[in-house]
Amino acid sequence: MQFLIKLLVILLFIKCTTFGWRFSGPWTAKLSVQEQLTAQNLKEIVTYFTETIGERHYALYANLDKTAHYITQRFQQLGYDVEPMAYTIGNRIYRNIIAQTSQGNASRPIVLIGAHYDSCFNPGADDNASGIAGLLELARLLKNSDLRSNVRFVGFVNEEPPFFLTESMGSRVYAKAARQKGERIKTAIILEMLGYYSDGLFSQRYLPLLGPFYPNRANFIALVGNFPSSSLVQRFHNYFRTHSYFPMAHLIAPSSLPGVYFSDHWSFWKQGYPAFMVTDTAYLRNPHYHRPSDLSHTLDYARMAVMIHGLKEAIIELANEN
Repeated sequence: MQFLIKLLVILLFIKCTTFGWRFSGPWTAKLSVQEQLTAQNLKEIVTYFTETIGERHYALYANLDKTAHYITQRFQQLGYDVEPMAYTIGNRIYRNIIAQTSQGNASRPIVLIGAHYDSCFNPGADDNASGIAGLLELARLLKNSDLRSNVRFVGFVNEEPPFFLTESMGSRVYAKAARQKGERIKTAIILEMLGYYSDGLFSQRYLPLLGPFYPNRANFIALVGNFPSSSLVQRFHNYFRTHSYFPMAHLIAPSSLPGVYFSDHWSFWKQGYPAFMVTDTAYLRNPHYHRPSDLSHTLDYARMAVMIHGLKEAIIELANEN
């Protein structure tokens, strides 16, 4: 009986540690004129993905193809040269969509910003139309920046099941090819679900034992990296905090910990490249994760806009490091 009581106490304690213990207050996004435009752009892109195209995956291949075409057009409208990276699964061609700020100096290191454009059999507003919207908006904001590194933007295909963590994952194909070509990727920054926020008490959950160290309200953005990327994550976190009031947290954890590797940054870790994920923490926060209710109206575009402008400044700092 004593053993059962001890076990129940331990299990209760572990359960309690899946909720944030650090009390943080609610906050309101105050948008500049530039951030207001960003919020409009983000909403337009997410709405188009979810309401005009809809589900985007191998079983609705035409929708996936429309999405790739849309991303290509948006990059081209911004003045980028776009290079599709095509590969075949069965008798179908799938494409990663690549655009870059500088084509003139191949010796420069690369800061890669990526997001997957497929969805998991649902409209996928947060997962991951929000990531692609952030990618395209960062491409707009960074277009005329004076940068010492080449900043490359990639829309990855096939992140979701049944390709997740397989050789057919778009980012896996890309990262392996980059390593074979000897590309100098300084870092890969993966945008994975950026748009869901809540000021409710205990609206944020965590992996077991992490809660005591993190906020209880789901109104921040998180950086997630592994131990080899720890210095990179810390520097980026510091750059972001210097330029933005948007709340940010970061986690450095073993690459094998479930949840830590759940996106395209995993593909770059497998090839030995430094990489981290920028995320609203997905299923640990968003009740619409992988559900038909993951719709455009559930996202907070004002907060997204403030966060994207903070990311822009941190990326500039990172790209211009000596």
